[in-house]
Amino acid sequence: MPEYPILPARHLTGAVRLIYPAPPRLVTMESPALEIMTDLRHIHIAEIQPHATMESANVYMMQRGVRSLFVLNDDYLLQGVITASDILGEKPLRFIQERRVKHSEILVSDIMTPLDCLEAIPFEEVQHAKVGHVVASLREAGRQHTLVMEEDVEGGLLICGIFSLTQIEKQLGIAIPLTEIAKTFAEIEATLTH
Repeated sequence: MPEYPILPARHLTGAVRLIYPAPPRLVTMESPALEIMTDLRHIHIAEIQPHATMESANVYMMQRGVRSLFVLNDDYLLQGVITASDILGEKPLRFIQERRVKHSEILVSDIMTPLDCLEAIPFEEVQHAKVGHVVASLREAGRQHTLVMEEDVEGGLLICGIFSLTQIEKQLGIAIPLTEIAKTFAEIEATLTH
C-alpha cells in the first residue's frame, strides 16, 4: 500500500459554528415538478423485505427519517410499499381482528400496499409538469406518495423517483389537505362500518 502524507490539522479556538444544509428550496405551484421529485438515481433508497416485522419497519423508518419504505424481495424486485400511515393507522388493528395474531407478529407483507395496487407517473409526463399538477394528482388519488417510472433499454419498468406530500408541503411552505378516497369495496365497507 502506498504511503500517504498526513493531513494538516488545526486546534479549534474561539467561536466555532457548524454548517447546516440549506433548507429545501421554496417552490410555487408553477415551479417545475422535477424540483420536488426525490430522484432515486441520486439517493440511497430506504428498503425492507416483505418478511420483516411491521415493528422493525417502523423503527427503520424512524432511524432513516422517512415515512415510507420500498418492499423488495430477495431478487431486489419491487413487491410493494409500506408507509408510516399503514403502520400507525387502522390496517394493523383490522389485521389483528381478522387473523387473531399478536401485534408483534404482523409482517410488512401483511399491511403493505402490494405492487398491483401501486401506480406510477411516467417520467416523460413529469418532465413537463408543474408542482400544481403533482399536488392535484396526489389529492385526486388521496395519497401521500406517488412513484415516477421510466423504461429501461429492454422495456422493463424502473422506479426512478417519488413525490412525497410531506416534502412538497415543506417546499411550498403550506399545508395541503388530503382527503382519503376509498378505492376498493373492502375500503368502502370498512369506511361505512366505522
